[in-house]
Amino acid sequence: MLDGSTDYDVLIVGGGNAALCAAISARRAGARVLVAEGAPRFYRGGNTRHTRNMRCAHDAATETLSGPYTEDEFFDDLLRVTGGRTDEALARMMIAESKEMLTWIVEQGVRFQPSLGGTLSLGRTNSFFLGGGRAMLNALYRTAESLGVEIVYDAEIVDLAIEGARFRSATVRHAGRDVSIRAKTFIAASGGFEANIDWLKEGWGEIAENFLIRGTPYNRGTVLRMLIDSGVMQIGDPTQCHAVAIDARAPKFDGGIITRLDCVVFGIVVNRHAERFYDEGEDVWPKRYAIWGRLVAAQPDQIAYIVFDAPSLELFMPSLFPPVEADTIGGLAEKLGLAPAALERTVAGFNAAVRPGTFDHTALDDCRTEGLEPAKTHWARRIETAPFYAYPVRPGITFTYLGVKVDRAARMVMADGEPAANMFAAGEIMAGNVLGQGYAAGIGMTIGSVFGRIAGREAARLVSSASQSPEAA
Repeated sequence: MLDGSTDYDVLIVGGGNAALCAAISARRAGARVLVAEGAPRFYRGGNTRHTRNMRCAHDAATETLSGPYTEDEFFDDLLRVTGGRTDEALARMMIAESKEMLTWIVEQGVRFQPSLGGTLSLGRTNSFFLGGGRAMLNALYRTAESLGVEIVYDAEIVDLAIEGARFRSATVRHAGRDVSIRAKTFIAASGGFEANIDWLKEGWGEIAENFLIRGTPYNRGTVLRMLIDSGVMQIGDPTQCHAVAIDARAPKFDGGIITRLDCVVFGIVVNRHAERFYDEGEDVWPKRYAIWGRLVAAQPDQIAYIVFDAPSLELFMPSLFPPVEADTIGGLAEKLGLAPAALERTVAGFNAAVRPGTFDHTALDDCRTEGLEPAKTHWARRIETAPFYAYPVRPGITFTYLGVKVDRAARMVMADGEPAANMFAAGEIMAGNVLGQGYAAGIGMTIGSVFGRIAGREAARLVSSASQSPEAA
C-alpha cells in the first residue's frame, strides 16, 4: 500500500521508457525514488509497450546497425520531418546525448536484435529491441526494482501542490483512497493527452471522434493540464501529433504497432470518393509514414483506402487484419463501399500515367507518373494483376506534441521564462520541444530515454546539492 508518511527525493509520474530511464538514473545517483504508474501492472509502460526501436546517432556500424549515422545526418532528418519547427539547441543536445544511449540502455538490461529489412529501411539508423517494447520495458523494470526504486501501480495523480515554481506534493488516488506524497523533486513522464477525445476536439473539432488511438487509453493529459494550470510554460500546437494511417478495423484504443500499414508506397491511396489526394511515393517510408494520419484526417469522414495488386502483397509487413480482396477493381470497390466506376476510373488513370523504371523500394527509384495530379514520384507501378487488395485506414494517433517547455537539464520552464525550482519532464509530455510537427521512426524513444536519463540525473543532483546547502532547499 502507498504510504504517505515517506518523504522521497524524487517522485516520477508515469511508467514508460522516459519514467524508467529517469528512475534508474536518479537511483544510481543515490536518490530515493518513487514511480507512480497510473495504469494497472499488466498495462504498465504507456506507449512504450508498442514500440520496436529507437533512433540514436553513432559513428560506426555495430553488431545490430549496418553503418554510421552521424549527428549532422540525424539533425538533418529531424529538420526535414519537422520543417524546421524544433528547438535547435535542445535537438542538437538530444542527438549528441543519444550516442551514449546505445551503451547505457544495454547496461540497464535492454537487448537489441539485428535490424529488420524490407520497407522499413532502418538497418543503419535504428536499433531494434529484442522482443519489442514490452521486453525492453520489462528489462528496465527489473533493473529499477533491483536498484531499490519503489513502484506503485493504479496510482492516479488527482492533484499537484505547486507553490510558485516549486513542487511540494502530489495527491495520488490508490486502492480507493487519496494519499499525499511529498518529494524534494518531481519528474513528469506521464505522456500526452491523445486518449482524451474531448481535449483532441479542442484542436481538431468533431472529426476527432473518428480518430483511433494507437496507444494506451491511460494518457489523458491529466498531469499536463495540472502543470499548465499551475504556471508551467506550454509549448507546441494542440493539433500536432504523431499520427499515422492505421487499419480502420483497429480498436478505438491500444491497437499498437500491429495495426499500422506500411504498404502506401506500393499502391495508391483513395478517399471515399475513390479519388487520390497525395503523392504516395514522396520519400522513403520511415521519414514520411507519419504524415498519412493527418492526410487521412483531412478527407471526408476521415477514412481512406490503400489499393494495390498481387505483386505487392508480400513486400511489406502485414497488418493484424487481412486485406480486402477481389478479382476485379470493381469488385474491390463494392466490398469497400466505394463507387465501382469511380475506382475503376482512378486506377485506369493512374496506370496510364505510370512511366516504368527500375523498381527499388529501398531507395528513391525512377518509377514515377507523368501528367497526373497528384503525381506519384517514386515506386509507381501499374495496378493490373489480380487479385486486387485494399486496406481501409483511419488516422491513428500515437501521441500529442502539446506539452511543457524544458531546458537542457530537462527542467520545466515557467510561464515567466524562469526555470522551475524542482520540476523536470521527459518523454511525450515534453516532446513538442523537439517535434514541432512531423515524425521520424524511433525518435519518440530517443526523446524519452535521453531526457529521462537527464531528468533523473539532474533531479538527484539537485537533491544532493540541497542537502549540502540547506538554505537552497
